[in-house]
Amino acid sequence: MSSTSQDNVRVAPAWARVAPEVLQRLGAHSTANLGDGLDRLNIADGGIAPIWPGARAVGTALPVLTVAGDNKAVIAALDHIRPGDLVVINALGHDGRAILGDNLAQRFAAFGATGAVVDGYVRDRAIIEELGVPVFARGLTPAGPFKNGPGAIGEPVAIGGVVVHPGDLVVADGDGVIVIPPHRVEEALTGVEAIVAREAALDAEVAGLRARAAG
Repeated sequence: MSSTSQDNVRVAPAWARVAPEVLQRLGAHSTANLGDGLDRLNIADGGIAPIWPGARAVGTALPVLTVAGDNKAVIAALDHIRPGDLVVINALGHDGRAILGDNLAQRFAAFGATGAVVDGYVRDRAIIEELGVPVFARGLTPAGPFKNGPGAIGEPVAIGGVVVHPGDLVVADGDGVIVIPPHRVEEALTGVEAIVAREAALDAEVAGLRARAAG
């Protein structure tokens, strides 16, 4: 099937999403440990960070491509959100306009999205934090976007130097963002479980050293 077009916004054919339990399993681990479990690859650059402390999101990628400073495709993506999706927006890293603010953020959540990752800028940080919607971006600006398009929904995009395909798994927390292709989920989970066990043993060793020093 080929892409369709909605008033100069391309929309890709439907894609598969993982089962909710897969998201739950990934959500139990940090991006740092998951990254170590995947050979420290598929990690977005450190310029994309949570806009409020403690933000964390796990979801199936709903990719959106926009023109710099324009969010027409982002608004159109509301019609394509499914529960468990994480909206991943390539806004070309543009710092002159905010691609989303509190209104779109809460609409994402109302439609079932787990949050948004934006390779670009956003606004309304205080309200978004109050709403508890996890949003990750390159920075903040009060300048609002244009709404002319063009754009694309459901096609691969680049986020922080990493290609994100529709249906990829995305985990984002205070350390940053990692992208996991569906066929590598079990590999990532096996690797991260070994890392967690090893770190627990190291923590126990340090606790023993402290106990001996205190005694």
